[in-house]
Amino acid sequence: MNEKADGPLWLARLRKRLRILYHSQAPFALRFQAAVLIVDLSIIAFFIASPLLKGREYFLWIDYSIAALLFIELVARALASTDIVRWLRQLPVVIDIFILITLLAPTWLFNLGFLRILRLWTISKSTIIWRPLIKHRLGAYKETIQAVLNLLVFVFVVTGFVYTAFADSEGGIGGYVDALYFTVATMTTTGFGDITLPGTFGKLVSIAVMLMGISLFVRLAQLIFRPAKVHFPCPQCGLAKHEPDAVHCKACGHILNIPDEGEG
Repeated sequence: MNEKADGPLWLARLRKRLRILYHSQAPFALRFQAAVLIVDLSIIAFFIASPLLKGREYFLWIDYSIAALLFIELVARALASTDIVRWLRQLPVVIDIFILITLLAPTWLFNLGFLRILRLWTISKSTIIWRPLIKHRLGAYKETIQAVLNLLVFVFVVTGFVYTAFADSEGGIGGYVDALYFTVATMTTTGFGDITLPGTFGKLVSIAVMLMGISLFVRLAQLIFRPAKVHFPCPQCGLAKHEPDAVHCKACGHILNIPDEGEG
């Protein structure tokens, strides 16, 4: 029989093909990765709109279709990995598996459905989303974009939680837009006071949203307004990031030779 140590020959060929599609920078592989990214972003749009679509007759059809797509992608990514067991232990993979479970059981796990937006965070940890930036020499903006994505994930996770836990309560959360409005107003400490979360638990949630929201905003502001740095490890102390025009390492004083492509 034509078998290798890691399984049948057809499986080995399939895994090799998937590794090329997911990790290669060949033109056909980049097209495949772009298509995967577009599908993933479409799925995230559905997750954001889920609270508004729940109850529609087509909701479960879309839900199970996305579950099938996510299952296929997870299997493909597992086969593309060199060590499936180690791959399964990665936090983004664990989150994706949890999201798949909420899709397969939407009626009794819908209260946890607001966590599906974490899919945006898991995508941000993939090299697929960053390769176009690096290819077009925009890698310096990676941290800023990551901070924006983290902020968006936080906003929509909190919005989903507030909507799930406090909708139709005394505080005035009558719909998803109200929950989004409350989340943004609270995390920016605007404090209009027209929508509040009732009870002690509601106050604790509001405090947590304020503290974490302000932290994320400060982090984002630092990345936007501070000078961009380049990734160039110091050969002596290992400090990874420096100003583009740095001559000496600010940590140890070692002379640097940061490549400069010039303006022409």
